[in-house]
Amino acid sequence: MFDGNFRTAFEKGMAPIGKSLQQAGVSPDAVTGLGVTMAGACGVAIALGQFPLAVLLLLLTGLPDALDGAVAKAAGKSGPRGAYLDSVSDRLSDALLFAGAGWYFAGTDSPHKALLPFGVYIAASLVSYQRAKAESLGYEAKGGLMERAERFIVLGFGLLFSPLFEATLWVMLVLTGITVVTRFVKVWRQASGLPARHQLRTRPSRRRNARPVNDFRQRAEARAEARRRRRSL
Repeated sequence: MFDGNFRTAFEKGMAPIGKSLQQAGVSPDAVTGLGVTMAGACGVAIALGQFPLAVLLLLLTGLPDALDGAVAKAAGKSGPRGAYLDSVSDRLSDALLFAGAGWYFAGTDSPHKALLPFGVYIAASLVSYQRAKAESLGYEAKGGLMERAERFIVLGFGLLFSPLFEATLWVMLVLTGITVVTRFVKVWRQASGLPARHQLRTRPSRRRNARPVNDFRQRAEARAEARRRRRSL
């Protein structure tokens, strides 16, 4: 949802800050690494039940995540390498945050509640995976009620109002699950509506696989013909 409505305007607002950081000698990889470090610290704070500190650290996690792309563009280093690193670091950051939440619940009177943040992480990973896989196949899978930016906002709300932390995670799980279903249906419809495209993709590979077989048969027939000629002589 944030991706579709506010991403362009947000990136324009971050561009001057990214340029300033780049001029100061800060690399985009360092900004990404700082975000992962802050996510780990936030996860520890959540695990210890230090929710006010966790809110601050969550903000410090989201800020580098928003700035690394701007720094990369300012440095002219925006490309597949940075996009790959950013994607992997996002998944790692999510894992650290929800692992902290799981640890927190494991130390309560109801340790089985640790499965709740684990379920949210699984759903969030499916949201990200569906987009990555769909785009690798040439489809579009953006959108949904609970993308990464929304997860940060909702998680921050739950940490800020700690008595609602568990309820917030339940809301996040439901909305993330709806996003999973929405993206699946979206990509499924695209894939079902373009059968000819995939036929064109697969046919050349079949011909390529068939060529060695045909060449082998032709060589075998040529050798057999040569033997027959030698015998006739």
